[in-house]
Amino acid sequence: MGQLEAIWLKRMKGGSMNPVEKATLKAHHGLVGNAHQGGKRQVTLIEQEIWQALMAQLGASLPPSARRANLLLSGVRLANTRKRVLLIGDCRIRIWGETRPCELMDETLPGLREAMAHNWSGGVFGEVLDNGEIAVGDPVGWME
Repeated sequence: MGQLEAIWLKRMKGGSMNPVEKATLKAHHGLVGNAHQGGKRQVTLIEQEIWQALMAQLGASLPPSARRANLLLSGVRLANTRKRVLLIGDCRIRIWGETRPCELMDETLPGLREAMAHNWSGGVFGEVLDNGEIAVGDPVGWME
């Protein structure tokens, strides 16, 4: 079983990532108050362990919010999880694919984009299946 370590909302496209302790999920839309709504890329998720390994590899110490994902998880592997359903608290998220790092990653830290391009290191994106609240500290695990 893993844990939800952090939540960030991006109020507008290209805007700053604002940390929050709790967030509301709206089924088939995403995080309430986040810029991206609808489609299959409603929520983006990264692994704390992968982020720490990337920072060690690049000799850097950027906060995980620099990845510009919505949710930071620990204790859960995200690689090769397309079509699997993740449970965060009481809310389900269907993983639709790998989040490919963009040029913003190299603007943040030279070499980061390339380092993230392998084995799903950039995280995943998914679709919210349930209305509900999530909070930092919530348990996270895969539904079988």
